[in-house]
Amino acid sequence: MTPLSRERIQPHLDTAWLGRDLHCFEVLDSTNLTAREMAVAGAPDGVVVIADAQRRGRGRLGRAWVSPARTNLYLSVVLRCDVPVDRLAQISLLAGVATCEAVRAWCSTAVIKWPNDVLIDGRKVAGILAELEQGGGGRAVVLGIGVNLNSGAGDFPDELRDKATSLHLVTGDRVDRAHFAGLLLTRLEARYDEWRRDGFAAIAATWRALAPLIGRRIQVQEPGGVVEGDVVDLDDDGALRLRRDDGSLYRVIAGDVTVIDGYGR
Repeated sequence: MTPLSRERIQPHLDTAWLGRDLHCFEVLDSTNLTAREMAVAGAPDGVVVIADAQRRGRGRLGRAWVSPARTNLYLSVVLRCDVPVDRLAQISLLAGVATCEAVRAWCSTAVIKWPNDVLIDGRKVAGILAELEQGGGGRAVVLGIGVNLNSGAGDFPDELRDKATSLHLVTGDRVDRAHFAGLLLTRLEARYDEWRRDGFAAIAATWRALAPLIGRRIQVQEPGGVVEGDVVDLDDDGALRLRRDDGSLYRVIAGDVTVIDGYGR
């Protein structure tokens, strides 16, 4: 497929500041790594790094992100945030909303898995990794987003073939990567600006609509073990509230979520 470039993406970009400084590469170790290096060097708010392939793409919880060349979208954004540190985790949630909205332009059944994975038919189509950088350029959040657009079944290793999917596998159509990149960045800027202007409550309402979790029974794999309970709601700061079998409420800050009866209900 044709490599991504600033010239191909910009006609699809309806933003005021995000992605107006756009860097496209043929291959990188990781877009997040390059964006973090740029942030340390003083890159301004809204810089975007895109690669046609990654040698060492990374997802949440230290997992690898499979990144075949000229097939999908791998991008990272530098965000200069002047909000309190305890609000920065909300950026991952708003990014999940924006990514799900972009995916739904091709597949209306996409949903969010807490906190920010995007699933279709229970399989992962997009993932997000947010990292805080406190280097010489000042504080920044580096937000990495990977979306499986045109991967075929053979692009996934055996252990992921029943866990991952792509828009191409779901719809049968090839996705214009430049079009998708422009739409994703446009939705991300809109949701980020909304969060900065109106707070997390506006984002949380949309997150709830896109994440079929309220009232569902889940297991959460945390560093200290497995927690199980029924989802009560999303808390004001983005944590997930569970009611355990003994009636107590439990806040999930981080972990890997499994819905007991799956996402298809």
